[in-house]
Amino acid sequence: MPASSTLPRLKDLGLLFRLGVTCLVLTLLGGYVVSGIHLRKHYDNRDESPGFTLDDVRAAYHGISAPSPLRAALQDGHPEDLAQADRDALLAWLDSDSLSQDYDNLDLGDEAPAEIIAVSCLDCHARGSEDPGSAIPLEYWDDVRPLAFSTDIQPTPDEIIAVSQHTHAPTMAMVLLIVGALGAMTRWARAFVGLLVAVGGVGLLLDMAAWWLAKDNAAWVYAIVGGGLAQGASVMLLGLISLIDMWLPGGRSRPNLD
Repeated sequence: MPASSTLPRLKDLGLLFRLGVTCLVLTLLGGYVVSGIHLRKHYDNRDESPGFTLDDVRAAYHGISAPSPLRAALQDGHPEDLAQADRDALLAWLDSDSLSQDYDNLDLGDEAPAEIIAVSCLDCHARGSEDPGSAIPLEYWDDVRPLAFSTDIQPTPDEIIAVSQHTHAPTMAMVLLIVGALGAMTRWARAFVGLLVAVGGVGLLLDMAAWWLAKDNAAWVYAIVGGGLAQGASVMLLGLISLIDMWLPGGRSRPNLD
């Protein structure tokens, strides 16, 4: 008898057993869906910009440091007709610790950033303007604020990463082992089940390792995302094929007549 036939078949197990396993697998898969929603909310706005993007993950594991978009534009010579004195005044303001207080400070007179921007920028950067620059309005402080501040987001401290991985790595590995074992007890081809387990295992290892490697090299952020998706997709598929096998008609083991 082949070694593979020594494994019990899910389909051959009793009704109550299959019902219990079905409830457990559905709970597990539901938990993975909720975990995905939680992760999205947890990392959302981590890069201090609305919406969940890859930069949110990059900020969490590698950090993000970038000059303010307004400073970058001024240093690149935009707008071209801005007087050098006004450009220097805006750059000095961006270097200060009182961006919000001095934006429309009356004591600064014509050197107030609000006055310089109103005179030199609003022809293009005003709502309703036909210039393409109107897509980036600069009429009010609420418009200017996200463009004025530099970004300096530090990665998650090592202690917190260690605590999180201490919980997640064993749990996620055990989950993959369990659904992999269930998948091996189904009618599906062993090669297919093995492929899912391999993809999930490699993905989990990459994900966990990249938590640390991304701290020095931002390219590893792609491994965090890709590895996490691979592991999650493998668990979901293994759980689904187990559910299908338990309740889809047919597929019972044939009795051994030898």
